Amino acid sequence: MDYDVLILGGGIIGCSVAYELSKYNLNIALIEKDFDIADDVSFVNTAIVYDGSECKDNLMSYLENMGNMMLPEITKKLNVPFKRVGHLTIADNDETVRIIEENYKRAKSRGIDNIYLIDEKRAREIEPNYKGEIKKAMYSENIAVTSPYDLAIGFAEIAYDNGVSFRLEEVVLDIQSIAKGFKVTTNKNKFTCRFVINTTPGEHYTIDQDKDYEQKNALKTYYLLLNDEIKEKTSNIVVKLKNEEEFIIQKNTVNGDTLIGINSNNSLGFMKSLKIAKEMINSISRKHVKDIFYDNHNQDRMIIDDSRKNKGYIKVMGNHYGEVTIAPAVSKIICDEIIDKLNCSLNKNFVDKRREFYRFRELSNEERNELISLDKRYGKIVCLCNGISEGEIVDCIRRPLGARTVEGVKRRTGATFGTCHGAYCISKIINILARELEKKPTEIVEDSKNSKVLASRIKEFDRV
Repeated sequence: MDYDVLILGGGIIGCSVAYELSKYNLNIALIEKDFDIADDVSFVNTAIVYDGSECKDNLMSYLENMGNMMLPEITKKLNVPFKRVGHLTIADNDETVRIIEENYKRAKSRGIDNIYLIDEKRAREIEPNYKGEIKKAMYSENIAVTSPYDLAIGFAEIAYDNGVSFRLEEVVLDIQSIAKGFKVTTNKNKFTCRFVINTTPGEHYTIDQDKDYEQKNALKTYYLLLNDEIKEKTSNIVVKLKNEEEFIIQKNTVNGDTLIGINSNNSLGFMKSLKIAKEMINSISRKHVKDIFYDNHNQDRMIIDDSRKNKGYIKVMGNHYGEVTIAPAVSKIICDEIIDKLNCSLNKNFVDKRREFYRFRELSNEERNELISLDKRYGKIVCLCNGISEGEIVDCIRRPLGARTVEGVKRRTGATFGTCHGAYCISKIINILARELEKKPTEIVEDSKNSKVLASRIKEFDRV
């Protein structure tokens, strides 16, 4: 067999599974069709770590609660931002009061602690900066925010350092059963393995023909990223319910930016979104909005289909908004089943620590001067809006599974996410990528092989 385990999909769940399995003496490969890992992770540099209290489904609630308890230790090991914040769900009419009362009863029946049903007075004591109407609220102390892309990269880097082979830009064409394992055919190779873990929802192969999974239609969450002129910042995540499915959310990213998210069944333009956002921050206007974008709010039931685990095949099905929260729980369950099946031993040489990296904008002046004395590139600021140095960009390219695209640099460093949207720094980033990857600037891509940033050099001729 070429491998003991093949993981299909390099999203946050695939990377988390690779991290867990790399703790054991196994020959593992991860196949990802895109240029980079974790392309399924939202551009919004924040993710709520849920506690299961908002879920109707008992399985999803269990996975969220399990992941919520695992993530503090994991993020500390991986040097990923993680912060506990309060979560205030607000009802301002009889219908939404009924919804949060049902959510509260359900959470208590599941044994979730630190959940409280409170009145308006107590809600305003907890979050004095919220000025909207309150009839009743539910408050949770368990919720946290983290950086999902940093988390996925951390999982992948440690897995890579412990011998997991990452095969990027490789598309799986089919999976077939063979004696004592599987044959996996890609657009580049054919592999044999003992175990396949398929984390790519929506992809179907020969082995999946008798399985059908219906995915729900995802709602859209429209985001407004606000600038520092907004003073009505909340210290908690505040959610105002509109009905069973729709809501408005105000939250802070791990970088301190304010986000207003509007979850809706309807298509919303900028002006409609801005009008709805006034329900959270009455003083908001166009001048306060730094960026706008939307993301899918998937609500599928995540299913770990282990019906063929005795034959060596496990498939993770569904997309869910709490994917970041449940990833450690899902990977732990899968890992335990595989270890039991393959009867393998722990990797005594397992490295559970990432290589050091520096966020220049978070250092003191003394620390900055010391870092610049060691590497002068940290003294050259490339992204003025967010204070990202050349040293950070070079490091993110040279690290294990380093950035090879403009999007890869953006996601790893936060460059171009400032007020100018990359107008100042994008050309500098392209030149740094070209230099480090030993390519021409015209060969650098945005995110995939068909997305070259520069078409050609100006006045470039074959001959004169």
